[in-house]
Order: sequence, then structure tokens, then C-alpha cells
Amino acid sequence: FVGIITFSDPPDPHIATVIQEFYEAGVQVKMITGDYPETAVAIARETGIHTEHILTGDALRSLNDKELRKVVQHTSVFARINPESKLRIIEALKEQGEIVAMTGDGVNDAPALKAAHIGIAMGKRGTEVAKGAAGLVLSNDNMGNMIDAIFIGRRINENLIKAIRYIISIHIPI
Repeated sequence: FVGIITFSDPPDPHIATVIQEFYEAGVQVKMITGDYPETAVAIARETGIHTEHILTGDALRSLNDKELRKVVQHTSVFARINPESKLRIIEALKEQGEIVAMTGDGVNDAPALKAAHIGIAMGKRGTEVAKGAAGLVLSNDNMGNMIDAIFIGRRINENLIKAIRYIISIHIPI
């Protein structure tokens, strides 16, 4: 034995705050990764993602579509997931009536990015394939901007509802 080399790619320091803000905004956060379950849970805990329910790729592949639709609702961490399984997870969430946003940066994320209601690719470290499949590219890879976008989008939605109510209540009777 001569030695050992380890690599560490820790999450950005602000990610835990961003994840907490997602939860406060009522957004479900799910981690879908190719990492081993132990690694996925460690990262989830470090970033504040709930870890009560974990599903591995092998377990996911044994589920039929109906079973998967039930499981995805309460599962927060998906580990050892391949691209086909990522796509199945996104489709199952959509079939449950969820509005699905998917973030990704690799070629293996492209099918799920394309299938999500909004695919969000990382602009700096993302592959060209991921950027091409996504509907939105975060130019600075800062997920904190997504929180701002959620609140701005909700404000626009509220204003549209108010405008439509006004038009219906005032202009139709006229």
C-alpha cells in the first residue's frame, strides 16, 4: 500500500439556503443522482434535502408505472439512477399532476430536461446537450435565481388573475 487519493466536490455553500427557500416556497425538492445511496444521503443531508425516503435505481426498475407513481410522491432521494429512470421519474410526477422543473448539467440529464415542464441547465458547467434540451439555462449556475423567478412568476400569475376578473366583471356587463 503506497497511498490513497480522494476527490471531493462539495456543494456550493449557499445551496443549503436555497433548498430551505424552496421548501418555504412550497416547492418539493427531489434529488435524482447516479451516485451511490450513501453518497446521495450525505449530500442531501449537507444541503438540507429531506432524506426520509430513498429509492435506488434497482428498486425503481422493479416497479411498474402505477407503483412508481405512488412512490415518487413521497421519495426525496433517488440514487444510482440511470437516464431512462430519470425520465420515468419525471413522467410519473407529471402524471400525478405535479408541475416539474428539472435541473441538470450532463448528457445523461437531457431526456429528463426535455420531458420536464421546464428543464433548467447549468450554463457554466453544463454540456451543450443539456443546454440544448433545457428550456432555460442558468448562465451563472446560481440556483438562488430560481427562487426569485418563482416569486416573480407567482406575482405575474396573481396580476393576470386580477386583470381577468376585472375584465369579466366590468367589461362583459357593459
